[in-house]
Amino acid sequence: YNYRQDIRDKQSLEANFRAKFNELNAVKLTDQEFDRLKQQIISPNVFTASKRLRQINTFEREDGTPLHYTLVNIQHWCKNDFEVINQFRINTDNSHHRYDVIILINGIPVVQIELKALEVNPRRAIQQIVDYKKDTGNGYTNSLLCFMQLFIVSNEHKTYYFANNNKNHFNFNADEQFLPIYQYADIDNKKINHLDDFAKQFLAKCTLGKTISRYMVLVQTEAKLLVMRPYQIYAVQAIIECINQGTGNGYIWHTTGSGKTLTSFKAATLLKDNPNIYKCLFVVDRKDLDRQTRQEFNKFQANCVEANTNTKSLVERLLSDNYANKVIVTTIQKLGLALSEDSKKGFKEQLAPLQKQRIVLIFDECHRSQFGDNHQAIKSFFANSQLFGFTGTPIFEDNANYTTVKGEQAKYKTTKSIFEKELHNYTITHAIEDKNVLRFHIDYYQDQENANPNSNKHKQAVVNEIIKKHDKATNHRKFNAILATASINDAIEYYKLFKTKQQDQKSQDEGYQKLNIACVFSPPAQGNLDIKQIQEDLIQEQQDNKSEPDKKQKALETMIKDYNQQYDTNHSISEFDAYYQNIQERIKYQQYPNSDYAHKHKIDIVIVVDMLLTGFDSKYLNTLFVDKNLKYHSLIQAFSRTNRVLNDTKPYGNILDFRGQQNAVNGAIALFSGEQDEANHTIWLVDPAPKVIEKYKKAVQELENFMQGQGLECTAGEVANLKGDEARIAFVQNFKAVQKLKTELDQYTDLDEAQLQSINDLINKDDFQAFRGSYLDTAKRLRDQRDKSHHDKTINQELENLDFELVLFASALIDYDYIMKLIANWTQNKTTTKTMTKQQLIAILKSNANFMDDGQIIEAFVDTLAAGTALDEQEVKNQFQDFKAKHEMLEIEQMAKDHNLDVQSLQAFVDEIIRTTVFDSDELTELFEPMNLGWKDRTLRKNALMKELKPLLEQRV
Repeated sequence: YNYRQDIRDKQSLEANFRAKFNELNAVKLTDQEFDRLKQQIISPNVFTASKRLRQINTFEREDGTPLHYTLVNIQHWCKNDFEVINQFRINTDNSHHRYDVIILINGIPVVQIELKALEVNPRRAIQQIVDYKKDTGNGYTNSLLCFMQLFIVSNEHKTYYFANNNKNHFNFNADEQFLPIYQYADIDNKKINHLDDFAKQFLAKCTLGKTISRYMVLVQTEAKLLVMRPYQIYAVQAIIECINQGTGNGYIWHTTGSGKTLTSFKAATLLKDNPNIYKCLFVVDRKDLDRQTRQEFNKFQANCVEANTNTKSLVERLLSDNYANKVIVTTIQKLGLALSEDSKKGFKEQLAPLQKQRIVLIFDECHRSQFGDNHQAIKSFFANSQLFGFTGTPIFEDNANYTTVKGEQAKYKTTKSIFEKELHNYTITHAIEDKNVLRFHIDYYQDQENANPNSNKHKQAVVNEIIKKHDKATNHRKFNAILATASINDAIEYYKLFKTKQQDQKSQDEGYQKLNIACVFSPPAQGNLDIKQIQEDLIQEQQDNKSEPDKKQKALETMIKDYNQQYDTNHSISEFDAYYQNIQERIKYQQYPNSDYAHKHKIDIVIVVDMLLTGFDSKYLNTLFVDKNLKYHSLIQAFSRTNRVLNDTKPYGNILDFRGQQNAVNGAIALFSGEQDEANHTIWLVDPAPKVIEKYKKAVQELENFMQGQGLECTAGEVANLKGDEARIAFVQNFKAVQKLKTELDQYTDLDEAQLQSINDLINKDDFQAFRGSYLDTAKRLRDQRDKSHHDKTINQELENLDFELVLFASALIDYDYIMKLIANWTQNKTTTKTMTKQQLIAILKSNANFMDDGQIIEAFVDTLAAGTALDEQEVKNQFQDFKAKHEMLEIEQMAKDHNLDVQSLQAFVDEIIRTTVFDSDELTELFEPMNLGWKDRTLRKNALMKELKPLLEQRV
């Protein structure tokens, strides 16, 4: 790298970029043209800037001629100029940010590196970057820093990196999504943590250039940047190298939930630009996976894959020379049909010219169909092809179901026998250790009466147990669940039992809130080719539908009718696929809290047989109820529906097993760990309840010892009497440890009464809520103090290093709607289980991070109401919005008065920032224009105003 010590401010950065731009594009822009170019390319939208960085753009010169330009050498990224600058400053009227190290490619800032002292957790550097990006008027929105692609943070011994993004994808430890943060690793997944080693490998010029150009993905539908994880990059490289060297076939063993679709997409798109490859076919097992994969591919790059509505359409696309048809997603069944000798339409003869073409076939999830006749037909027909398989659960001899016979010798069909060699592996053990997927908590149901699993008595007991434990398992219905049953008849019976049981519950307890339960299984095919295609990999359903098909169809029709009534939809069995898709969408989009998506729209439990147990992903699915026998790959696939990472409110995937399958679980762990190691059980499975309770006891004892050490009783009320920041920081750290363990225990479904009592005896429910309120009060005070210290440049290192982890204190149950409902009940003096006193209402507000910023204003609003003056929920919402608007207006009026400004002008200024989320320094200057102030006085006044405006803007934007 060329070290540019002379680049320390915005002006020198722009001058350097201008020189590089002129050289790359063989032009010499005038001053006016360069100013216009800056206006055109600098955008507060990270996604827009990132697209511009990677494409050919057009600019009109002063003489009217177009200039087709690039910002960097996009054909050969390794041939760009690589420079490094440090202690760079962006100084505006309200922002005084200094960046430790920035890497420039062709004068464009693309990587920012923030360095911390050894004793400081790099998480603080991450938080600092997030805070910088939130600052009004920050350089990421109004300078060349808008092109930033990657952030790297390190305290020398721990190094992490992550992609830049717009605000909605750039929340660190936010309510619903962790910022995706990566550690670099070698091909064997050994972490490269030390900054020196990381720099040598990751920051080698050509490696960095390829990372940004090849291994970052712009997700079109979400306007989001992704950087591929190291293991994904190694897998893609292994496939590309195998193709370039023509060394046969291979498979990638990447565990379920590790992002195989992104890996395969990137492999396919890189092959798209390989002139030696005629077609790249991405082959999946079932129609629903075909649709899902197509949607994923098109999410990464709009319209890159078209639908193959029928076999004829597939054949036309296979024969097309159009670049858009170079990558095709299809099912193995449809491709097999096209190559069938029995086809009356002569598709195989039409496709004959392709036999000599070089074809790459990528198979997603090497399940049963890869071992059948379709696969053999495809392999035989495309003689000049290379085959690659992606699987999270390879077929070994131990879990093989299919054999092939040559002569008199029978051999198991395994993934290796089909795809020849393993190119790369990233097992579930790796993924759990990397926190890319969650561990499992397994509750083995103890059937005291040893009822036959097929009996109605057993099913009744299962239904009772699920209703009893569902809310606990799903964190008060924040998440949803699947009930996996052994047959279609079982699924039908369970659906009826839940319906009856919940009606009984409701009649006995008016306050009981029913679980929303759906059921899905494939209907009898009866010649329907779409259903046949769906059933190819649904062995149990295919078999079940051969017996009493009319009865099963009628049951499914009833379920769909109930579904339509519950969700105000209009599905029918004749369009089963649309019904199935709608169920998947409701499970996937259960984001909570979400005032626009009430519980009545959500699914709590979906009853299945084979469906949804493979290939289906949702972060909001955390529980699997199992009443069917599973083993090896089918067990891992089913369990893995629950372990997608969200945040600390989802600490693990919950499995409630009603078939006593502990031996099957042990066998699956042994087979799919990748390495034979006794430690795999402790990696895969959470600690048993007694061990976590002991940890919780120890954490509570440490909290008590700390409070007593401060000369205070261990009560929430005494927290306010802590003296000094050091004590308040220590309290935050102590109680955070208590809350984290309590969150875990709250979702354990196998706690007995004695264990529950021992947990409650340590800190009872009311005291715990009070402690949460004291924690949030303390956290808010320290957070505000930290913000102030940043402004005043007086950094308390211990405070700087503190992570509040507020997501632990944000209730899934108690959202804005819930509070409005409680207030409405309170005004009407309703005597229901949810009615509470004003003091209890305030206690709930104070104990939830959801209301950390709005709590005081809601409390003030409640003070204006009188119990007995009946209001319904909508009236409460309307009155609160009016109250809030008046309160916000009074804040602006007071601020305008304090700074001698025109109220309307200040309000318009604030409204514009809230509308655009962009701060305009020139408009701030205009506010003070009527005062005719000197430069120095005006700067002081502007800074004083911004100091007051900043918290107000952060709360409202």
